[in-house]
Amino acid sequence: MLRTQFEEELNKLHNQFYSMGTDVSAQLNKAIRAFTTRDVDLAEEVIEGDKEINKQEVELETKSFELIALQQPVSGDLRTIITVLKASSDLERMGDHVASIAGDVLKIGEDAESLNIEGDINTLGEKVKRIVDSALNAYVQEDAERAELIAKMDDEIDQMVTEIQDKALKAMEENPELVILGKEYLMTLMHLERVGDFAKNLCEWVIYLKHGELVEF
Repeated sequence: MLRTQFEEELNKLHNQFYSMGTDVSAQLNKAIRAFTTRDVDLAEEVIEGDKEINKQEVELETKSFELIALQQPVSGDLRTIITVLKASSDLERMGDHVASIAGDVLKIGEDAESLNIEGDINTLGEKVKRIVDSALNAYVQEDAERAELIAKMDDEIDQMVTEIQDKALKAMEENPELVILGKEYLMTLMHLERVGDFAKNLCEWVIYLKHGELVEF
């Protein structure tokens, strides 16, 4: 494979990764909306869409291994391929948690009672989505400094999750009939927290891509 052709393949790999990331972000937006509005149809759409996310991850993995096997890339190129290979796995796991949020919607159903914290969950979801989108943009720009700042924003996610959990538990204490319902709310909070964690992982891979340094925030 000629060098120019190899560089074209690397660019395609970058673009495929970013496309997968934007799809995950769109899925997250739908899942949050489905949860806060009890939209079962939209939740089912998210679950179905997760199949495409999984497919994209397999395609990126296959293409990455092909480039390694056929081109024997030098260190800088190999770092790029490894970044895509590992970071796409994090995106796929994000997609799994997003699909699980949609699954929680189906478990709750359209007509169940409410813990009256949907607004808080919506705000949290928007915050998580901003971190995901910012991490993807840092990847495109190979902006390691920006990635480090974004990773630190995950602490805000964790704090918000704790505060909303407290509200959910209080509602369950005041009305024990809400305990089973509250379990699904708590699971959704956990899934959003995990999406934030994987967004932080993306930031770590941006730093690796730029500097070849493995860090852990």
